[in-house]
Amino acid sequence: MNVWLAEIARAWRASLRRPGFLLLASGVLALGISASVAVFALIQHTLLRPLPVPQPERLVVVGKLWKGQVGGLSPHEFQQLDALKGTTSLALEQIGMVANIAGGGQPEQVSLVRADRKLLPTLGLHPVLGRNFTVQEDQPGGPKAVLLSHGLWLRRYGGDAAVIGRRMQVEGTPATIVGVLPASFDAANSFDLFAGGGGIVVPMALPAVSRDYNQNAHIAIARLADGVRVAEVAAQVDARERAMYRDMAMGGDWTQPWFGAGSLTELQHRTARPVLLVFVASAALVLLIALVNLTNLMLLRALSRNHDGAVRSALGAPVLRLMLPALGEGLLVGACGALVGMALGAAGLAVLQSLIPAQWLHGDPVRPDLAAWGFAFAMGLFGALLAALLALWRSRSRVTVDELREGGRSGIGVRSGRLGRVLVMAQVALAAILLCAAGVFMHALHDASQTPLGFASDNILTFELSPVKGRHPDAGSMHDLSQRLVERLAQIPGVTGTAVTTNLPASDDGFGQFQNEALTPDGKEMHVQLHGVGPCFFDLFSIALPVGRDFTRNDSRGAEFVAIVSKDLAHTYYGGHAIGKTIRVEGNGSDTWSARIVGVADETRQLGPLQPEQPVIYLPLDQMPEPILQIFHSLEPLRFALRGHGNLADWGAGIREAVAEVAPDQPIANVRSMDSIVRQTTQSARLGLLLIGLFAALALLLAAAGMYAVMAVAVAAREREFGVRLAMGAQPVRLLRLVLRGGLAQIALGLVIGMAVALGLAHALSMMLVGMLGRGSAVDPWAMLGVCGVLAAAGLLACLLPAWRASRVPPMRALRGE
Repeated sequence: MNVWLAEIARAWRASLRRPGFLLLASGVLALGISASVAVFALIQHTLLRPLPVPQPERLVVVGKLWKGQVGGLSPHEFQQLDALKGTTSLALEQIGMVANIAGGGQPEQVSLVRADRKLLPTLGLHPVLGRNFTVQEDQPGGPKAVLLSHGLWLRRYGGDAAVIGRRMQVEGTPATIVGVLPASFDAANSFDLFAGGGGIVVPMALPAVSRDYNQNAHIAIARLADGVRVAEVAAQVDARERAMYRDMAMGGDWTQPWFGAGSLTELQHRTARPVLLVFVASAALVLLIALVNLTNLMLLRALSRNHDGAVRSALGAPVLRLMLPALGEGLLVGACGALVGMALGAAGLAVLQSLIPAQWLHGDPVRPDLAAWGFAFAMGLFGALLAALLALWRSRSRVTVDELREGGRSGIGVRSGRLGRVLVMAQVALAAILLCAAGVFMHALHDASQTPLGFASDNILTFELSPVKGRHPDAGSMHDLSQRLVERLAQIPGVTGTAVTTNLPASDDGFGQFQNEALTPDGKEMHVQLHGVGPCFFDLFSIALPVGRDFTRNDSRGAEFVAIVSKDLAHTYYGGHAIGKTIRVEGNGSDTWSARIVGVADETRQLGPLQPEQPVIYLPLDQMPEPILQIFHSLEPLRFALRGHGNLADWGAGIREAVAEVAPDQPIANVRSMDSIVRQTTQSARLGLLLIGLFAALALLLAAAGMYAVMAVAVAAREREFGVRLAMGAQPVRLLRLVLRGGLAQIALGLVIGMAVALGLAHALSMMLVGMLGRGSAVDPWAMLGVCGVLAAAGLLACLLPAWRASRVPPMRALRGE
């Protein structure tokens, strides 16, 4: 044992005395480890992080199935699931809303969640202060009660335990604070509900028999009983809902919705999952390239020791003792590479923290924990030892006599580079796959940047205002408030135009667009975005009206209902001739309103440049039917937009002053530029491109380093041959071409293999592209051509210096050796 330790110690001392190889090999390994650590920590923080509730695996969401995903359902549909077999409890919540609160500080707009009293027991949570809603509070007309989120309690009330029992104004109506939610409540739900400082939860208060068929922004959460599978509950939910629709005589040609159930954890991460899976695949490729490169370096290192090993073996040294120096050096490389890689990964996460979408983080920064450190260290040691063993196996596969005869003068056998060349081709192929993915993403984002949005976003500042319901209970009062505020905002210095709308032309979240059903006169159904707009909306956002007219002040309440539709809707449902035709807008239940189409507007991309256009119906805000406007009012704030010149940030004080004059104690929120909203629509895609681009750059660097190392050693192994050729009259340029031809042949073969694999994986990559970018194909000839050019250029540079050295070998030195 002491002899073995002495051999390892001797190998370490030799490596530290001449640290060139140690620095190179551990640096290569560190690059692969750093990418793996960062992605592992991110995956662990999101996909692998269990919900902070008891037995989270038993929580499921039940609702409509949309493209294989479980979505929301209406209150009426929820009530068909009473006493659902296989569940111990079932709860309903409605998210994505805002509310105005007052008391305990300045009035402000906060996030609002409506939930029934069964939600907390279903999640297995309890208030940290106070209590849950009572049966009476969760009934229509019951006592007004409110639960505070943990963040709002800390921020607004300073964590005061005496807050329980105080009164808070919620939409102008007094409500009693009955409890404070635990900090884990937000993370246990499907979305980042209380981003930006917290929010409140109020009772759902559903009637005993709800007639609300269309409000699908409700999430039903069930807790499974022991031993019950999700599929059993899903089948039962689907059967009940189908039976309900059959009883409503909505079968036949009507397309029945499919219902089901899915894990709450999967629902929580459904937007992040495609992006993170791409990150995992990219990091795995980088790590694999690093390990291949490390194996190549270890092989070259082992080959340089073959002559020494052959001599020791001839003198009777046992095999294990011959292996110990290489294994000891592998341990040192693995430990150093893992430590440096962990540091680089942690630093990279800290730098990228601000770019990671907030809904992935749940308010907590991503930091590598003990599991991530253990993963990195184990991967470093295992990878280095595996590379060392493979190198030893390959270097010892030759007859010792051959090594003594062939390597006696150079220390490296001339036939010992075949595995190195194979590994170079493998590195090029893997790098080609990753670079192809990066090229496709880059091309798609470039196309998105050139995609017309259908509206102008520059020099526009927006903010949200949700009229306090206690002061503005109907459409008339809301319209009066919005008109007076628009007129007052126009007086701010530098402002040249103002407008109000229920929806901005683009939104960076899933709740910023209101979807509705509509019908043509001949009964064609369509799913549309419904936007209520005030005067000057189209002018302010520069949305063209190629056919028909804009709304005028005569299009007011009491006048004929009119509408403007998007060009794609007019083309699809009216054959391009929509002017003068009517369109019916569905309300809640059986209510419908008909409007005459007076204009056709250009398409806009409400969900950003990466998503396709969606059909839109614009209605004058003053003409919106009361029931529909009340739905808007309960779910979404009004959006105001100001266009002008100068610094947009200087308008904030003027906006608050204008709101204070028109509507005292009316809070506003989300004051930001339209450009920033548009940028947010591509945040996940830009993060994906950044990380994949970094991984691709690492892959390119590693592949180039591997090519250079193999070519350099191959030239060193053939130094005598090149010297003899030069002594016999060979031209240096001929040797230069000879070396370059051999190196570029390896690169070309690696590119062919890599492109073939990339084409084979095109379908899987296309699915990832759809998840990240909403569209796209993995087969991109321009991207593949660019990858070939980049890798060929990198390979040429990697081969050029060794080739130049080959052409400059002094003939006399080779002849003296002979």
